[in-house]
Amino acid sequence: MSHQPVTIEKFAVPHPLDPLTGAEIAAARAVLDAAGLLGETVRVPMLLPDEPTKAELAGWTPGAPIDRRVDATLLDIATGVATEVVVSITRGEVVRAERVPNDAPPYGQPQYLFEEYERAEVIAKASPEWQAAMTRRGLADHIDLAFCGPLAPGYTGRADEVGRRVIRSLTFLRYDEDDSPWAHPVEGLIVHIDLTSNSVIRVEDVGDVPVPAGHGNYYPEVQGEARTTVKPIEISQPEGPSFAVSGSLVEWENWAMRVSFNAREGLVLHDVTFDGRSVLSRASVPEMVVPYGDTAPGRFWISYFDAGEYLLGKNANHLELGCDCFGVIRYLDGYVADDHGHPVRIPNVVCMHEEDYGILWKHTNLDGRSDVRRSRRFVVSYFSTIGNYDYGFYWHFYLDGSIEVVAKATGIVFVGAGEPGVPQRHATELAPGVFAPVHQHLFSARLDVAIDGEDNRLVEIDAQRVPMGPDNPFGNAFSWSETPLTTEKRAQRDADTSVARVWEVQSASRTNAVGRPTAYHLIPEPTALLMADPASSVAARAAFATRHLWATQHEPGQIWPAGRYPNAHQGGAGLPEYAARDRSLDGEDIVLWHTFGLTHFPRPEDWPIMPVDYAGFWLKPYGFLDQNPAMDVPESSQAHGEADGGCCGGGAACACGH
Repeated sequence: MSHQPVTIEKFAVPHPLDPLTGAEIAAARAVLDAAGLLGETVRVPMLLPDEPTKAELAGWTPGAPIDRRVDATLLDIATGVATEVVVSITRGEVVRAERVPNDAPPYGQPQYLFEEYERAEVIAKASPEWQAAMTRRGLADHIDLAFCGPLAPGYTGRADEVGRRVIRSLTFLRYDEDDSPWAHPVEGLIVHIDLTSNSVIRVEDVGDVPVPAGHGNYYPEVQGEARTTVKPIEISQPEGPSFAVSGSLVEWENWAMRVSFNAREGLVLHDVTFDGRSVLSRASVPEMVVPYGDTAPGRFWISYFDAGEYLLGKNANHLELGCDCFGVIRYLDGYVADDHGHPVRIPNVVCMHEEDYGILWKHTNLDGRSDVRRSRRFVVSYFSTIGNYDYGFYWHFYLDGSIEVVAKATGIVFVGAGEPGVPQRHATELAPGVFAPVHQHLFSARLDVAIDGEDNRLVEIDAQRVPMGPDNPFGNAFSWSETPLTTEKRAQRDADTSVARVWEVQSASRTNAVGRPTAYHLIPEPTALLMADPASSVAARAAFATRHLWATQHEPGQIWPAGRYPNAHQGGAGLPEYAARDRSLDGEDIVLWHTFGLTHFPRPEDWPIMPVDYAGFWLKPYGFLDQNPAMDVPESSQAHGEADGGCCGGGAACACGH
């Protein structure tokens, strides 16, 4: 680019992997503005750190300068033209600017702007066809308070939508200003909107199902007084927590990591080590898809990509003590760009704390001596709200070297309307006339593994039955099999609980005390894969969700499981492209992509607000260490206590020490 560099403030950046600050986002915007890239109609759907490459990190020494860059997508809302721009904050110049080719197959639109949600509602309500449909249904008196929900359109291949920036609007009634906007769906009324021309493409008005009248409010003033039987639980750490935070560096017991945050992925962890040895170079949950299994006109196209279409990080919550996190908490703020590229601070966006987690290890000898150590875990988390659903992402680090990743789904179940008491094939009735379609929440975790370094191998481990015979005369024997997954195509695998399948990531150069490669196991939890037909549009767009495991050779920029722009994309982007060359995974820098999640058959107990549902997986050391690393954990501070009868509740027979 030939633009003149912009003189910007010099930033004291202690580490290249620190998240973007508000000042850096403002500086990036100034560079874009000076380069003439921010006209009156130009917006910023996505702005992320352009992270240093591994080669840059390897050549960096503490205190040395490093080029801090921003990766921005710009959208001219008047023309629909999108441009990708990389800005060097350090040098004050545009490094690269390229137009996004989204006007031909396979298409793909930038992420939605917050202003487009409001604009879509204005367009829908101004439509004479929408107003006529509301009047025909006898709902003219509810037009002012109606909520027109803006929803990503999926990809249907309709000729009047292909290549256009489309959003769909479904209508929900509100009977007063405080009424839940999700409880009263106007079934069969769909407005299809072009956000570039600010016009209605078409309005569908199908059926005459009555709008459910029962309230769906969960507010205390509606539900009644809170119970008084719950006694307080207090968590106290008089000497403070056991973890330390210095900038983005977080250290807890044997663990160390860099904690970062961005507008798309939300929480990102870098340089995760245990006892000074590398485990993960980078870890995040960069995508999720929520496909619906209903054939109704207002739902067959729904397959939300909550990161790639809406931005999980930009929609992250400001967390509050005693509500989202409990105990002795340390928070980190996050910074994202608004629709115009200005920095927005999200206070307390990342929460870090310790939790007691029951027994770590225990044994009682024949002589009555009992040794017990209590487990605790270090928790790094954040929450994001996308429309009706709320998602929490929790990374649990344990004293034994294990990592557990948990996604929590809660919020308000998305519903349609139907005839009360009349069963539907693809939806369950939660309340009279309120039907919630079957759907899935499928997450993709990206794990840039580095087990004792970047040279790793991948092996599938299955339990294996041994037939009765000379090698198993009593029929009791079983063993295991090891299948090397040496290329990207061989590594596209499904979980199998019938054989206790795990995936082992081995160091290609380091062995343990018994001569085996040091390793970690990826342990999946039972998860149904994408239930949609393999020939469906969503299967093409969310191909990552058709396998529990993908593995690729690391390549800069390969971050997004469903591609950079899944919005209105025809499909095939992301992991299918990344793995197409079938590169070697034998002794290479490997990235694992793990699909986990929920298949949700909604129940009345999910209404009016859904209790948290959980999905996740484990990473556990397997020969990474030569013995239990928690042998030096001290007894609980309450062990042998007498004031309250001892930590077990009273009496020497149950004392927690020896």
